[in-house]
Amino acid sequence: MEFIIDNECFNKAISDVNKAVSLRTPFPILSGIKIIANNNCLILIGSNSDIVIEKVIPLTIDGVKVLQVYEAGSVVISAKYLSEIVKKLPAKVHLKVNEKQLVTIQSDEIVTNLYGFNSEEYPKLPEIDETICIKIPSIELIEIIKQTAFAVSKSESRPALTGVNMSFKDNHLSCVATNSHRLALRELEIKSNINGSFIVPSTSLNELTKLINNDSGVIHIFITESYMVFKSNTISLFSRLIEGNYPNISGLLPNNSKTIITLDTNQLLKGIDRACLLASEWKNNNVHLEIKDGKKIRISSNSSEIGKIEETQNIKAINGETDLSISLDGNFLMDALKAIKEKEIRLSFSGSMRPVLIEPIENSSYLHLISPVRSY
Repeated sequence: MEFIIDNECFNKAISDVNKAVSLRTPFPILSGIKIIANNNCLILIGSNSDIVIEKVIPLTIDGVKVLQVYEAGSVVISAKYLSEIVKKLPAKVHLKVNEKQLVTIQSDEIVTNLYGFNSEEYPKLPEIDETICIKIPSIELIEIIKQTAFAVSKSESRPALTGVNMSFKDNHLSCVATNSHRLALRELEIKSNINGSFIVPSTSLNELTKLINNDSGVIHIFITESYMVFKSNTISLFSRLIEGNYPNISGLLPNNSKTIITLDTNQLLKGIDRACLLASEWKNNNVHLEIKDGKKIRISSNSSEIGKIEETQNIKAINGETDLSISLDGNFLMDALKAIKEKEIRLSFSGSMRPVLIEPIENSSYLHLISPVRSY
């Protein structure tokens, strides 16, 4: 195996797949990156068995030659040392592997030798049925992940809640995330020949958004028995699915609100942000909302040790009862507001101890629920 590659291109690819490599693994070969040299491309693979990242480097990128393969072959090289070495090299990288898996990395007058692993011992990638596929523009996939994944549970006591529930049915995608105190739901019309419900770890989805952040193309989604696979032209992410049943959330959505108000999204976000200055010092990050004079909302928080902060904002529209007083987790509320792009939002209240429904005006594809907290 032998090839010469642009060092910046090689370093970027190593960095991408390295995100899936765990140094704390009982299988030494999984601490390495698998490199496959074909006549028309270079393939790098990193894996920790829960997540696999595969990067393809073609011979040319945007018309510029970045890779020249002299001899096809494959090897597994320690991710830690490969990453550190290539990062510090000044020019093109010339990599050769002999029959004893000795890897020679040369750049200008710098020569490094590393002992590689036999690539035959590296775990095989899950097989994909190319005929069963979902196509989503990468921009829309990134948005749907960013609007839901933050609401997952951080506790491993209920593994299903640490993932996003992705349900495909009749050309419709529904993504739900909840930690049982808040819930984010986003829906999207897509072209799909897949029906089913799958729980994808939020860690995998967050990693995916970083990998495809500058990709303006289409992401192909495939389902295997244990993995969901996200594939673009040059990068693939295989995420192991979380086993178990996701809670049925249909009964959680309120349908008999007593009070519905319309507010300016950014203005409310800034008000909650200010209130959280003191709420963060207080139990449950309490921020108190109260309707005043039927046309304003008062936002307040207090700390017995530091003091109190409050402000009023104009309500753009109000329907129903004007007698409202409720306490919410300020951080949860800020997370929801940051994920909303629309200028105005609708808040629906069903009582002081019932979840608050937050919806962007003129966008029925996204909603957020936050359970109230007790005032102290």
